[in-house]
Amino acid sequence: MTRFNAFSLLRNALSGHKNWTEQWPDSQPKAEYDVVIIGAGGHGLGAAHYLAKQHGITNVAVIDKGWLGGGNTGRNTTIIRSNYLYDESVRLYDHAVDLWEGLSQDLNYNVMYSRRGCLMLAHTAHDVQSFKRHVHSNRLNGVDNRWLTREECKEFCPPLDLSPAARYPVMGGALQERAGTARHDAVAWGYARSASSRGVDIIQNCPVLAIRRDAHGAVEGVETAKGFIKCKKIGVSVAGHTTTVMETAGVRLPLESFPLQALVSEPLKPVFPCVVMSNAVHAYISQSDKGELVIGSGTDQYTSYSQRGGLPLIEHTLAAITEIFPIFSRVRMLRKWGGIVDVTPDRSAIISKTPVPGLYVNCGWGTGGFKATPGAAHTFAWMIAKDEPHPINAPFTLERFRTGRLIDEAAAAAVAH
Repeated sequence: MTRFNAFSLLRNALSGHKNWTEQWPDSQPKAEYDVVIIGAGGHGLGAAHYLAKQHGITNVAVIDKGWLGGGNTGRNTTIIRSNYLYDESVRLYDHAVDLWEGLSQDLNYNVMYSRRGCLMLAHTAHDVQSFKRHVHSNRLNGVDNRWLTREECKEFCPPLDLSPAARYPVMGGALQERAGTARHDAVAWGYARSASSRGVDIIQNCPVLAIRRDAHGAVEGVETAKGFIKCKKIGVSVAGHTTTVMETAGVRLPLESFPLQALVSEPLKPVFPCVVMSNAVHAYISQSDKGELVIGSGTDQYTSYSQRGGLPLIEHTLAAITEIFPIFSRVRMLRKWGGIVDVTPDRSAIISKTPVPGLYVNCGWGTGGFKATPGAAHTFAWMIAKDEPHPINAPFTLERFRTGRLIDEAAAAAVAH
């Protein structure tokens, strides 16, 4: 694998950038692997990277029905934060933030991690009480989060409207300064490049038709559009399509799938310095390196496998954004898109072994999948390699739905579920 540095850039510049090596080959499946990971998004490719780098398991295939990073990894709003409420969630998401901070160096690939801070606005007395509770809980867990007055919110984010007649008055906000954004495509590409260089096969445009089990009930392999692939272990990381894939193995999961929409504006000069989220109106906004305002909302109110979503939700979100930031009222929107998120009853993820020996699942992230990418991938790889949960993801197994030890993070998600 060619290392990216100033010397390689200069050397290739002299040849007109015509001699760069292929980032990763589009592999064809072999007859057998030690591990097959279904889903070539950030979580699946990241798990393959950590399996190869940290556990020495390189006979791995990552299979996707479409193109690499074409699912939720390429359809999100790139926000990274760890200011969740419960101890279990904080450990998982802060582990991810720790990995985000060194991910470009780990992959030798610039994922454009930008530590710019996330400000969560309070518009009501209930918001104030809820977010102060989050601040105190986070600080007890060693996670940076602090309360700002309305004037301090304005100082941190100048476009914010504090006028007395505002429809959504700002009463303060909770600020996590370690939070930020990263380039979603670069995350997938960096993990793919690193995993491929260590011997992992990445197989695109290869739908998985079924997970096959042997006479003893353990996994035997996967039926795909390119034939049967035998394997000892299978990791499923396919977000909104988890239920359909797992049903082929006879496993039912407590999940519902919803469209989640986002959109960007025309490019502007740098005007928005941070990420701002509003729980009360279910909207959040940041500015990309290209100058576009990146805007997201809550999930649509109906279950669906659509990657488009409904226009009324976008209209509601933009109305709220222009109320809080009137200076953007004349900005034109450039494009919108949607992803499919899978949501659990307690709004927390599942990273778990299943009742089927050799079958593991990483799902249920709702709107929090991108921010958790390196942490989820790291713990998922640990579990696949060792056949036991990592201490960080141990509370997120399927067992909690049997024991009742749920982790209800609906309020901390900052969007409607």
